[in-house]
Amino acid sequence: MLMKKPFYLFALLLSWLWFVPVVHAQLPDFVPLVEKNAPAVVNISTASKVKPQRRADLNGIPEELLRRFFGDAFPIPPGQGEVPRGRGDDNKKEMQSLGTGFIISADGYIITNHHVIADADEITVRFSDRKELSAKVIGSDERTDIALLKVEAKGLPTVTLGQTSKLKVGEWVLAIGSPFGFEATVTQGIVSAKERTLPDDTYVPFIQSDVAINPGNSGGPLFNLAGEVVGINSQIYSRSGGFMGLSFSIPIEVAMNTV
Repeated sequence: MLMKKPFYLFALLLSWLWFVPVVHAQLPDFVPLVEKNAPAVVNISTASKVKPQRRADLNGIPEELLRRFFGDAFPIPPGQGEVPRGRGDDNKKEMQSLGTGFIISADGYIITNHHVIADADEITVRFSDRKELSAKVIGSDERTDIALLKVEAKGLPTVTLGQTSKLKVGEWVLAIGSPFGFEATVTQGIVSAKERTLPDDTYVPFIQSDVAINPGNSGGPLFNLAGEVVGINSQIYSRSGGFMGLSFSIPIEVAMNTV
């Protein structure tokens, strides 16, 4: 028995060495997918001009009495009843938001989420080569959370569109986006469920996955292993405001029907 023990240990070592490369061989290689598709994913920033807020009804209290008690803490512009904000003559303030989009045609059509560009007065698209172009909204739909943008350009890289109907639960998927403004960030996971309904009256049969999605990923593409876009990253469920393992993407068929 003492002579056989080293043999058993040697056999166990060989079996372990054989098993390790087999396991590694089964893991997907995302590098070619990212290299091919990352140039077609763009960062989207918006600027919205916020109008001055109107002062609440003061029930006819004389202005000089208000100033006697409050000084200039509550200024009342004559005849307007508005509180000035920001700088400049128009008293407007610009607010920035960040999101993601992807190019579906070489002449500059881009898909993103409606909530990324809602109420925006200016939309700027930044490409992987750091070039920036202004975009206009061709159309936007709040219920499906899809927006179509257009930039004036030619020969742009594009993504390939897939079919959600062929997507299976447990299949590997990958997202490219700009979480918290960090452009071209890649995260991966698996499809957790399909046709998921959310309690927000959104008419979308969401793809649920455990791909890490955070603020700034909205509007970005969800790829299958074939490098095809099967969804548009739209929402997360979270108690903290950050990723907690539940991500929801709009099926590409729903998006293209809206487009």
